Amino acid sequence: MERKDRLDAVGVSALLGVSFLLAINQILIKAVNAGLQPVFFAGLRSLLAVPFVVGWMVWRGRAPRHRPGTAGAGLAMGALFAVEFLALFIALDLTTVGRAAILFYTMPMWLAVMAHLGLPGERLTALRAGGLALAFLGTAWALSDRAAGAGQASLAGDLCAILAAVCWAGTAFIARRPTMAAVGAEMQLLWMVTVSAPLLLLAAPAFGPLIRELQPWHLGGLLFQSAIVVAGGFVTWLWLLGRYPAATVASFSFLTPVIGLFLGVILFGEPLTYQILGSAGLVAAGIILINRRR
Repeated sequence: MERKDRLDAVGVSALLGVSFLLAINQILIKAVNAGLQPVFFAGLRSLLAVPFVVGWMVWRGRAPRHRPGTAGAGLAMGALFAVEFLALFIALDLTTVGRAAILFYTMPMWLAVMAHLGLPGERLTALRAGGLALAFLGTAWALSDRAAGAGQASLAGDLCAILAAVCWAGTAFIARRPTMAAVGAEMQLLWMVTVSAPLLLLAAPAFGPLIRELQPWHLGGLLFQSAIVVAGGFVTWLWLLGRYPAATVASFSFLTPVIGLFLGVILFGEPLTYQILGSAGLVAAGIILINRRR
C-alpha cells in the first residue's frame, strides 16, 4: 500500500465519512437496544460480521490464513473486543449518548499509558504527560456531573463506557505488538469478531431476556451494524491508518464524540450542560497533546 505523508482529498473525505458513521453507530446502538438486549445484540453483531469480514478479505485477495504463534494474542484481542462492546452496549443502555461518546473516546489516553509501559519509542514526554493530565481531569469532570437536569446520567453507565475505552486501548496495544502487527489489520479484525461472537452470546442470558420490544427495523439496524459499521467502517479506519500518518488520522477521531454529543441532543433530547461541554473540551485538548510528536 502506498504511504502518504499528508492527507489528500480522498483521505479527508473518508475520515469525515468514517467519523460520522461511528457517531451514528452509537445512536443506532441506543435505539436498537430497545428491541434487543445489549449483550445479545453485541454478540449477534460480531457473529454476522464474520462473513462480511471474510468476504472483504477474499475480495481483496487476502484470504484468511493462520500465522503460527499468533493464537494467544488473537484470543486476547478477541476477548478484549468482547468486553469492550459488552461494556459499551450496556453503557448506551444506561447513560446518554453524549456522555458515553466522550468517555469511550478517552481511549487514546489509556493507550498512551499502556504504550509508555510496553511499547518501544512510546514514552510519555512532559508535553504528552500534560495532555494525559488534562484528559484525566476532563474524565473526572464528566463523571462528577450529577446535577439535576443532567438527564439519563448513570454512574454505572459512565463506568461501563470507561471500561470499554480501556479494553479498546488494550486491543490497540496488542495490535501494535510485533506478533499481531505482522498479520495485518484485516486478520486482526477477523480474530476480534470471531472470538467475541461466542463469548458475548454465551454471556448474554446473564443480562436478562434476550428480546425486548423487537420491531423489524431493529433487525435492519443489526444488519447495518454488522455489514456497514464493523466490516465497512472498521476496515476503512484500519485502511486509513495504514495509508496516512497515524497521528493525523487519530486527530479526526475527536470529531466522533462531538458529533455523537450533538446527535444525542437532537434525536434523544439529551441535555447539553456546561459541565459536559467543558469535560469534552478538556478530553479533546488532552488527547491532542497526547498525539503530538516532535
